Amino acid sequence: MTETTDLQTLLLSRIRDVADYPEPGVMFKDITPLLADPAAFTVLTDAFAATAVRTGATKVVGLEARGFILGAPVAVRAGLGFIPVRKAGKLPGATLAQAYDLEYGSAEIEVHAEDLSAGDRVLIVDDVLATGGTAEAAIQLIHRAGAEVAGVAVLMELGFLPGRPRLEAALGGAPLESLLTI
Repeated sequence: MTETTDLQTLLLSRIRDVADYPEPGVMFKDITPLLADPAAFTVLTDAFAATAVRTGATKVVGLEARGFILGAPVAVRAGLGFIPVRKAGKLPGATLAQAYDLEYGSAEIEVHAEDLSAGDRVLIVDDVLATGGTAEAAIQLIHRAGAEVAGVAVLMELGFLPGRPRLEAALGGAPLESLLTI
């Protein structure tokens, strides 16, 4: 087995399928067993930290909420700062906001205005890439802050949804890395 195959096998073995959650017909990918396994969580953190270093990132952005759990230890491991991107109204102080469309409706994310600036190279970290709306909004938010996107790293990509083409267009050549495609 190759190192990539070993990594994928380990990660997949720690992701639990939960049928009909949060609604009937949805197969939810629960990462809490992976987080509870220190060896698997360390392997995941190391893989993302290597991506941060390889892309020349100077900061890691974690998308609410599971992106916080994954992104913070990646930042520590890579020796970088961590910036949370939150749902609107959750951060105190001056923020930059970016609205985006959902399947039914819209949402808005925010970042502290002073957390990103020109010269920053930002790796965006999240657990799942589905339609790409939240990550695309984060890319726009990072650009509006004057920073550069070094790339996007996700634990798993839902390959049957249109997230990859949407993000590749928004990334303008920066890498999009997924450890698993489901």
